[in-house]
Amino acid sequence: MEPEYAPAPSSILMVGLPLQLVIGSGQDKVHCGSTLLGWKERAWLICEWPFHFGQAVPCETGTHCLVRSMVVGKLVAYPSEVCMTQMSPLPLLYLAFPRRTEEIHLRKDVRVASNEPLFLVQGAPGNATLALPNGAVPIGGLLQDLSLSGCRIILQRPSRDIVLGTTVYLEFELIGIGHIAHLAGAIKNAAERDGALSLGIEFRFNGKEVIEYRGWGGNVQKAIEYAVMQRQSNWGFLTPASEP
Repeated sequence: MEPEYAPAPSSILMVGLPLQLVIGSGQDKVHCGSTLLGWKERAWLICEWPFHFGQAVPCETGTHCLVRSMVVGKLVAYPSEVCMTQMSPLPLLYLAFPRRTEEIHLRKDVRVASNEPLFLVQGAPGNATLALPNGAVPIGGLLQDLSLSGCRIILQRPSRDIVLGTTVYLEFELIGIGHIAHLAGAIKNAAERDGALSLGIEFRFNGKEVIEYRGWGGNVQKAIEYAVMQRQSNWGFLTPASEP
């Protein structure tokens, strides 16, 4: 899917909008989260100065950064730079107003490849869940692909233990975003491949799923949406200018 290039309208800017910032370049590049607090048209944006490991992210005037946000079902991104910093009375960053943006609209059920470890666990008693030995031991597996509506996982487990339609609970890492736990899903299909069990899971967002963030804001659905869009995109100009 080709990205759309457009001038940066103020319609993509909202006070309180969660931002993901990539500050710096090369080995000094830091991924962190912030919140948009305001802007001056075609002049600057103002956002919270992000902290990383309890310390304000080092940056000074002229530092390149990449800004990303989710706006009305699309991923918006633009290159910027630090115009000014302020530590008192509040730690704030002033960033250059975007001259143009790149937007990718979410397609339904886009799947992206993945290769992260995953745990499949039993749900609360009384739910129609996959029966596990002793009712408590999680099953280790591999997250093979991911979409907003579901995923495919690989388990080293006999197919006789699997019943289509039952509910399982998943725990896995979205690299650079956060750790997801208690995400419910229904087993939609199962197949044995090379001695391993491949399961197609359809997510069942029920409000009990949680995510421990790594510098990013939003709920589990938004985090998965962002992860899919991030992996799907391959944008050249969004690399900070100082990088090759």
